[in-house]
Amino acid sequence: MLRTLADLDASGTTLGVRVDINSPLDGGQLADDSRVRAHLDTLSELLDRDARVAVLAHQGRPGGDEFADLSSHADHLGELLDHPVDHCDATFTAAARDQVDALEDGECVVLENTRFYSEEYMEFDPEVAAETFLVRKLAPALDAYVNDAFAAAHRSQPSLVGFPVLVPGYAGRVMEQELEVLGSIESSPEPRVYALGGAKVVDSLDVARSVLERDLADHVLVSGVVGNAFLLADGVQLGAASAHVVNERSNRAVKRAGDLLDDFGSRIRLPRDVAVEQDGERAELDLRDLPSENAAMDIGAKTVAAYAEVLDDAGTAICNGPAGVFEEEPFATGTRDLFEAAARAEHSIVGGGDTAAALRALGVEGFDHVSTGGGAALRMLTGEQLPAVEVLREDWHETPPDAGA
Repeated sequence: MLRTLADLDASGTTLGVRVDINSPLDGGQLADDSRVRAHLDTLSELLDRDARVAVLAHQGRPGGDEFADLSSHADHLGELLDHPVDHCDATFTAAARDQVDALEDGECVVLENTRFYSEEYMEFDPEVAAETFLVRKLAPALDAYVNDAFAAAHRSQPSLVGFPVLVPGYAGRVMEQELEVLGSIESSPEPRVYALGGAKVVDSLDVARSVLERDLADHVLVSGVVGNAFLLADGVQLGAASAHVVNERSNRAVKRAGDLLDDFGSRIRLPRDVAVEQDGERAELDLRDLPSENAAMDIGAKTVAAYAEVLDDAGTAICNGPAGVFEEEPFATGTRDLFEAAARAEHSIVGGGDTAAALRALGVEGFDHVSTGGGAALRMLTGEQLPAVEVLREDWHETPPDAGA
């Protein structure tokens, strides 16, 4: 059974709350606070209920420009929450435990970037994760653990799967909502239309096969590099530049797309035209006008119109991946128009990651649910289990501790 905040008597308890506030930075400061804001409901609820909250999170990767401490995240949370928020430059040391122990009811401390510690780069079974220094040293300072980091739930790193072995674990509000929406696709309104695009060809091919085999999809609309892989599999001569981009992503992509067309061709819709760059401008080419020496950067107006016609009849529309290189304005048209058509469906869902970033960049609104997770959302759409969720379902403890214990 998955316990949620409704099952937690939070008053007077010290809680470790794992969130995913891994955000774009500019000069060490947050450049986009959407992930921080996503967790405000969970944190506000717990603090309003007089919990003492120790926030666990990661930021960036070693060697990357965005590998930084969490002081700016703590400062911003302090501005957004109606409760005191401090930052601790350690995660599980004696100093960190002392700062957690010193919390008063309704106070919050953001512990340091979990990825400052090498253990967080490895994935473990929960019992082994519980023996890592990070978990074993910090857990005694906690009465319970709340995981709200859906975007990282497909990983089994110590801060995600270790704590529920030692202290009772609960799902936060973000986690609860994501599981409810993405876990109930089979009961969503029909017909269901999946619009799969982007450059993560292998992931999209996995999703396509999964939802088609399980009869979750009435139609699959393909675009982006994914769409180009299907066009190549269908015998369309896109040109060497487009083929190179597809094969660079996966040298088996065209073969796998062809297998899907053989098995489910009647339910898969392919682009009817593409947009390329010619003389510094956008040019739309019908399939009969190909190959082109320039790579396909977007779908064209004919494709958008055909896909919109399918989406107009959709009971549920699920979008994952942009339709083209939306970061370049001349090639943002397909993504913008396709997403706007999908948003008009009776029930509309967006996978996280690049897709959510595209929505924000293009100013598209109206979706019923925008997932906070890219990889985790894809795992759920393909029917795979999420390690950080499964560990919460396990009965590691006979009964939760009383509040304040």
